Amino acid sequence: MANLPSNQTDIELPHPQHPVDVARALPPRRPATWVLSIITVVVAAQIVNLVLTNPNFEWNVVGQYLNSETVLQGVVMTLFLTVTALTIGLVLGGVLAVCKLSDNALLSALASSYIWLFRGTPQLVQLIFWFNIGLLVPVLSIGIPFGPTFAFIESNTLVTPLLAAILGLGLHDAAYQAEIYRAGLISVDVGQLEAAQALGMKPVRVFFRIQLPQAMRFIVPPTFNSIIALVKGTSLVSVIGGAELLFSVKQIYSQTYQTVPLLIVASIWYLFITTVLNGVQFFIERHYGRGSSRNGSSVIVASFFDRRAAKRNRDRGLQS
Repeated sequence: MANLPSNQTDIELPHPQHPVDVARALPPRRPATWVLSIITVVVAAQIVNLVLTNPNFEWNVVGQYLNSETVLQGVVMTLFLTVTALTIGLVLGGVLAVCKLSDNALLSALASSYIWLFRGTPQLVQLIFWFNIGLLVPVLSIGIPFGPTFAFIESNTLVTPLLAAILGLGLHDAAYQAEIYRAGLISVDVGQLEAAQALGMKPVRVFFRIQLPQAMRFIVPPTFNSIIALVKGTSLVSVIGGAELLFSVKQIYSQTYQTVPLLIVASIWYLFITTVLNGVQFFIERHYGRGSSRNGSSVIVASFFDRRAAKRNRDRGLQS
């Protein structure tokens, strides 16, 4: 191959007359972002003005009933239903997840069928079904299958609105929680589990020391989303006569005809409960997400606590 002339092999790149100062580089202009921001501010200002100046909101009525005895009793019942149904969902969901991941085909099929049934039907339908279970099974009995009966009770006597609400909320939540557990557990690399077993670690130790801590990073966010949905889902219990928060405010505005302010009262309490849950979720995610990248608004909050921790450590170093 003939040698190319030197003027074709040596390519000189142009040198800028003035060096580029990267530190002073300006971000590109985005006029569309400014236009959308202005529109958002204007719309938000109109909403705030509407909320503050419209007399139909009746904020004095909101303040009057916000801490009333009837409303507080509804809040307590809402929290009770949430905790009880959540306990059922967490425990039963764990059992279903283990069964679905099991090598036993029968257990896996039963768990899959349960999840398919309870995830595929609306929660309100399930609540009404459990409340009317007496139409399907008028009498519940205990005894030998296809044999004598030792004890029995009428379904309408046993299944009260409270029990129907617990069953409807808890069994429905268990189906979703099972899929959350399953997704978190299978997200852990199998190679890590095999390496731990090769080192002589027992399966229980592998689960609690290797698999579960890593799976929690994927389990916690959807679990708290499920809890928040469960808190709001308790409002469906009012359809079957459960005395939770929405049912309590409905009792009040059915007598006073102040529908809007009473619904605002219920909304404020729902927002308060879910805001507390969001705060708990943040700290749990921060615990299990150490070493991972963060984005969004959590960076601001996390950096604030990180700066406070760094300041405490620096002060301790100076004192020592």
